[in-house]
Amino acid sequence: MTDDTPRTDGGGAAIEAQGVELTYADGTEAVKGIDLTVPEGEFFGFLGPNGAGKTTTIKTFATLLSPTGGSITVNGFDVYEEPRKIRETIGYMAQETSVDEELTARENIRFAAQAYGVPKRQRADRIDELLDLVDLADVADKEAGEFSGGMKKRLDAATALVHQPPLVFLDEPTTGLDPKARNRLWEYFERINERGTTLFLTTQYLEEADQLCERISVILDGEIVATGSPMELKRRVGGEILDVEIPAGDEARERAAEIAREGDVFDADADVARSEDGITVTAERAREHGTDLLVALRDAGITVTGFNIRAPTLDDVFLAITGEELDSEDRSADAATVTEPEVSAE
Repeated sequence: MTDDTPRTDGGGAAIEAQGVELTYADGTEAVKGIDLTVPEGEFFGFLGPNGAGKTTTIKTFATLLSPTGGSITVNGFDVYEEPRKIRETIGYMAQETSVDEELTARENIRFAAQAYGVPKRQRADRIDELLDLVDLADVADKEAGEFSGGMKKRLDAATALVHQPPLVFLDEPTTGLDPKARNRLWEYFERINERGTTLFLTTQYLEEADQLCERISVILDGEIVATGSPMELKRRVGGEILDVEIPAGDEARERAAEIAREGDVFDADADVARSEDGITVTAERAREHGTDLLVALRDAGITVTGFNIRAPTLDDVFLAITGEELDSEDRSADAATVTEPEVSAE
């Protein structure tokens, strides 16, 4: 093995970070002592709200920003000493697509193959393989400017994979896509992960992290505040979640929260929080005592229009860990995005 060969044997760490810090020239501490290990072949998620430090962290790993403290190795290479070798062994898919809209899908991938030094004798087969993988073979010779947003995202992902990197960084790759386009991209990511590619995903979408990732780290204000599998993180919430919809304003909802906290309905360790539509109660015996809460609210003259008991979700985990919710507009952006028609192969 030469020094230029990525040190990935399937049993090591794709990313090893210790005490990583990044402070900007104006004194802003964007990343504050992050410790993180991502094994080879893992689908890893980095979850947090806007401004939490997700993109800054991923850019330090991809050598696009230089950390001001700590150590990082990526595919066995040091970010300070061997940044070129790291860039040769990773793919990077940024939030904004970088495809050339005047080139066809095939030409975009060919250009990337040339830029990454893919041997000429391998390019044609590699291009065809990627076009098929991202489901663009039927429109390979159409200009990318004719493509929908989802098709451009898939083409962008193909260009990031042209040199068969063992590690691919995905920085909020599905932001702004409609649900159909997002699901197709999810399927693509799962396929390349099944082929052995390590994926490092930053996202604001809790559903995305839950479905795709084997492990997740939650970052807030530049610090990792929790790490585990989606199921492990959900267990941290504990118990069941009781959602109560109260149509009246803040005063009625606050009174309802006080009744749930201070009454004799739930055990002392129950967690009560205001929600967008009313209140939520997290308790080991939420199902058993849910009807008791409804009676107490009725006796207090508080109208309830909805009542549901469910298992914890990553939304609940994020709220429990950070004390705040992800922006609902960010989480529901897919619902507000108009589906773009995909071009036909005709």
